[in-house]
Amino acid sequence: MNQVVIVGAGQAGCWAAKTLRQYDYAGKVILLGEEAYPPYDRPPLSKTVLVGDAEPSSTWYLSLDELAGLGIDFRPNLKAQEIDRRACQVTLEGGASLNYDRLILTTGARPRELTVPGSVDAPIYYLRGIDDCLALRAVLRPGNRIIVVGGGLIGLEVAAAARKLGCEAVVVEVADRVLARVAGPEVSRYVTNMHRDHGVEIIAGVMPEKIESGARACRIICKDGTVVEGNAIVAGIGVIPNSELAANAGLNTEGGIWVDEFTRTEDESIHAAGDVTNHINLRLGRRVRLETWQNAQNQAIAAAKVICGREEPYTDTPWGWSDQYDCNLQMLGIPETFDEPVLRGKPEEGSFSLYYLREGKVSAMAAINAVRDVAVSRRLIAGNIAVDASRLADTAEPMKTLLAAS
Repeated sequence: MNQVVIVGAGQAGCWAAKTLRQYDYAGKVILLGEEAYPPYDRPPLSKTVLVGDAEPSSTWYLSLDELAGLGIDFRPNLKAQEIDRRACQVTLEGGASLNYDRLILTTGARPRELTVPGSVDAPIYYLRGIDDCLALRAVLRPGNRIIVVGGGLIGLEVAAAARKLGCEAVVVEVADRVLARVAGPEVSRYVTNMHRDHGVEIIAGVMPEKIESGARACRIICKDGTVVEGNAIVAGIGVIPNSELAANAGLNTEGGIWVDEFTRTEDESIHAAGDVTNHINLRLGRRVRLETWQNAQNQAIAAAKVICGREEPYTDTPWGWSDQYDCNLQMLGIPETFDEPVLRGKPEEGSFSLYYLREGKVSAMAAINAVRDVAVSRRLIAGNIAVDASRLADTAEPMKTLLAAS
């Protein structure tokens, strides 16, 4: 009997396993997870679960019974230690081994640690998994002051959660603005003002140099002399792909596990999907590593389809979202080189979209409380449709009329 081994039981691993069964893969499917939980959805951990509106079990994709019902051999609390490519074998923690006909690596990523003098003894929290979420939730008590290091999506969502739970919050960002890696200055400005309106202090353009900790408080001293005091620190300064298993097996892992548009590594029996991959994105025309919910799901689906003989290139337009307070932020594509941004809507009214055009075509966009714009924009980008900037900016003209090539 053929056997697929999936290393990593997060979103990507779960969708790979589910899709194998959906497309009638008849062999054995083994899903290995390092955590004690069934596969679960991560986005709620920085939103509803963190503020106590939902419990961790609400994030599970499949229960243990559902996994068994699909014929998925789920093995929690188990780490893969080595891949023997010649023998097509995975060695597990404890010494046992598994043979595979196809191997799918969905090992994800881990938080980048804040390493400055004093960090070892400091009350630093990270947010990646369920256990991280529960530990941080216990700290977000009314009256505490939370220092968030990193003004990306995770950091800002934590700041919003802290305010909802009655904490003071201050965001410390190295770049000169929040969301510098994922959005343009206009979106950064709106989000900054929104957080300040909710009582969050945002300090940009400073670099933490050291941390001093006491029994119930701590403070960060920055290189420019800025001092930020609080009761706990949350570090949201990016992630590191968990590519060591692949690297030790001799696979290319520069910037993540290298895969082609069919999710294959240079070893035809090994695929990879999700946050850990450095993949060819046909829409961007280059390699990219994405840390998005959509990428983890759809790239894993693509990998399973290839194994089932349905070879289709993975060509999704990058998409991500964030919920902060009553604001929904969505982003399509990756703004790189573009003409002057085109604004649709009015930021002062709390709903607008910002478009990045290149040679008259939408290459990326960001939407604040403008869900309908996103759906049409996805089609504009996918269809490589030329648009007139003045029509795009005119809110009196329905977005769907732009789908006809101008």
